[in-house]
Order: sequence, then structure tokens, then C-alpha cells
Amino acid sequence: MTLSKIFKNTLLVIMASLILTACATTKKVETTSQMQGDVYTGTDTVEYLASGVPDRVFFATNESILTTKSRDTLRKQATWLRKNPDINIVLEGHADERGTREYNLALGERRANAAKDYLMTYGVTGNRISVISYGKERPVDSGSNPLAWSKNRRSVTVKAN
Repeated sequence: MTLSKIFKNTLLVIMASLILTACATTKKVETTSQMQGDVYTGTDTVEYLASGVPDRVFFATNESILTTKSRDTLRKQATWLRKNPDINIVLEGHADERGTREYNLALGERRANAAKDYLMTYGVTGNRISVISYGKERPVDSGSNPLAWSKNRRSVTVKAN
């Protein structure tokens, strides 16, 4: 009887350890030369407003939160826009192909507005900035894979005049 209790207790400890170990595993995030997590970090689709001033920022899936790299890009844009007060811009919000048309239009608008708010924080007046969302209607990469999707989750700054 005592041996049976010891066996049961040992079995319980082993089972609890296995369960806790399974809960403690972490998901590996894929990092390639063009992606960090699920955010595009490459430059093959990037154009430039001016020398050294990229025209677009990229977002994570279903997010409108600016990444560190996006904030750096927008600071460069704000500096350039402050030096060129006669230039107005349009911020285009884009999404990848997944999700409904309505959801992606709203997400694209949130992304463009996030970029607008950040530019305004750095001294660009709001009346110089227009916002439009294309949702998933204007992909830069028509592929149907994680790299293509990451390229399409973006906000693009376009000169309006």
C-alpha cells in the first residue's frame, strides 16, 4: 500500500512537470534578412521622397502600431517636410490580402492615421497631410505568402503637389 502511494505521487509529479514544461515552450519567430517577426524590413519595394528619406513604413499583421524602424523613417520624413513647407503629402494606408475588404480598408486608414499622427508630433501641420486607405486593393507584391503579405502591410507617403 505504501509502495502504491509512492508510485502515485511520483507519477503525479512527473505528469505535473510535463504539463508545466509544455506550457513554458516559446514560439520561435522567423527572422530572415527581409523580415523581422512578421514585419518587412527589406528595401526592394521602397522608393524615396528625397535622398535618404524612404517613402514607406511597414506594419505587423492586423496592427497599426508603428515599429522602431517605422518611427525612424517617419522622423526623416518629418525633417524633410519641415525643410520643404510648400510640399503637401498623401498618406496611403495598405493591408495584405487576408481579411474582408471592409476590415482592410479600416485597417489601412488606421495605419495611415498612425503615420499622420507621428508626423504631426514632429512638427508637420495636419493641413498638409491627407489620408486615404486602399485596404488590400493595391498590393505591391501579388504573392500569397508571408513575405508578400509583409510587403503589403504598409503606409506610403506620396507627394501631393
